Amino acid sequence: MLRYLLQADPAAAMQAAPVEAVQTAPIQQEMSYSLIDMATKGGPLMIVLLVLSVIALYIFGKKLWMIGQASKIDKDFMMDIRDYIHDGKLKSAKTLCSKYDTPVARMVETGLERYGRPLGDIQSAVENVGNVEVARLEKGLPYLAMIAGGAPMIGFLGTVIGMVQAFFNMSQAGNNIDITLLSSGIYTAMITTVGGLVVGIIAYFGYNYLTSKVSNVVFQMESSTIEFMDLLDDPDTPAKEATEKDED
Repeated sequence: MLRYLLQADPAAAMQAAPVEAVQTAPIQQEMSYSLIDMATKGGPLMIVLLVLSVIALYIFGKKLWMIGQASKIDKDFMMDIRDYIHDGKLKSAKTLCSKYDTPVARMVETGLERYGRPLGDIQSAVENVGNVEVARLEKGLPYLAMIAGGAPMIGFLGTVIGMVQAFFNMSQAGNNIDITLLSSGIYTAMITTVGGLVVGIIAYFGYNYLTSKVSNVVFQMESSTIEFMDLLDDPDTPAKEATEKDED
């Protein structure tokens, strides 16, 4: 009898395996939804999250390109400005500044246009231009921060609405309560949470990355301003009258 049972066990195991595979196949098939199918089950709030994601990507791409252009300047730019001023070539220095569409070049050009005035006036003018340039670089970043904080909240709102709808459907079912009414409602509700978190995380990391890039540009602007003011305060720097006379 024992020998018979031992011989029969492998056969029973072979027969049980296909049954288990048949039972797990529908589960795997039901979970194989595409991202679009999952997004459509999230309801109207998924459209709001989609719009916010497009806005966030647009702001990130635009500001990244703008900051990259603002940081592009020749490493020998300030050395060339110093040489032009020491040689009395003020117009050549202004021409060099006009070749670069960067905050540093515009700040230095503003200082050159006021060359010959008191250093305090020149520094104030340069700092005012720097503040305007920083504000231009930071424009739009608050919207990115707002999306980073608001998208998860919108996703959570969709989850709460979905849960309310799920329990409402169960209350209307009366005695015919089915667990699928609750499970499908929760599944639909959680999709908005996932969508909100994805959009919020992307916007959050994008905002912090752009903020760090702006800080690098601001450091470059401050360094160039100090170097330019030291150049004007150098006793070897010729006066404006002598410079204009040499250029004429």
